[in-house]
Amino acid sequence: MKQPTTDAQGAAQRIAFRGSESASGVPSRVGWSNAEIHRCGLADAERVNAAISAAVSGMQADDFERRTHFIGDRFENLYLERTRIPAITSVLDQAVVCAGLILGRAPGSVHCGFWLNLTGPGQSTSKHTHDEHDELLSGVYYVAVPPDSGDLILYDGPSTIRIEPRAGTFIFFPPNLPHAVETNRSALPRLSIGINIGPL
Repeated sequence: MKQPTTDAQGAAQRIAFRGSESASGVPSRVGWSNAEIHRCGLADAERVNAAISAAVSGMQADDFERRTHFIGDRFENLYLERTRIPAITSVLDQAVVCAGLILGRAPGSVHCGFWLNLTGPGQSTSKHTHDEHDELLSGVYYVAVPPDSGDLILYDGPSTIRIEPRAGTFIFFPPNLPHAVETNRSALPRLSIGINIGPL
């Protein structure tokens, strides 16, 4: 679901976006870059996130269908059927609605693939892209993001967009936009859901 990239950016302009205000269910443009980056929210996110976090905290390695991208002593992508965690359905349904608005497509004309990204203290996510198949849009939904658990870094040509994650928020971006996640410097796990939107 993602392709590693090499770091050839050199010196980069830093554009900061801090996730301090609430995100609505309607996508809004983020930042000042050339890339189309959008933010969207989820209704009842606190309850949904608590259910997802509780389910994931009790899982072992063999609970996942598959695990991929073993980098830095961990698997960056954890895959399972959505039925394993019923609360994920709310997240994926909203992802399709937001993506449809961003892309100008009917929600019924796209599908949503997903995986979990669980980052423990001292861990990070390597720089990569998601443009390997028919993806129209990529994104991330934040389930549990303790303070100082790692910003999302988007590399848009000479510009670096740094987004401080906020639980209950989606960030959508082009699949070919390189991105990474900083080291989790908190004492708690950071949990997000990676998303790819493609045509039906």
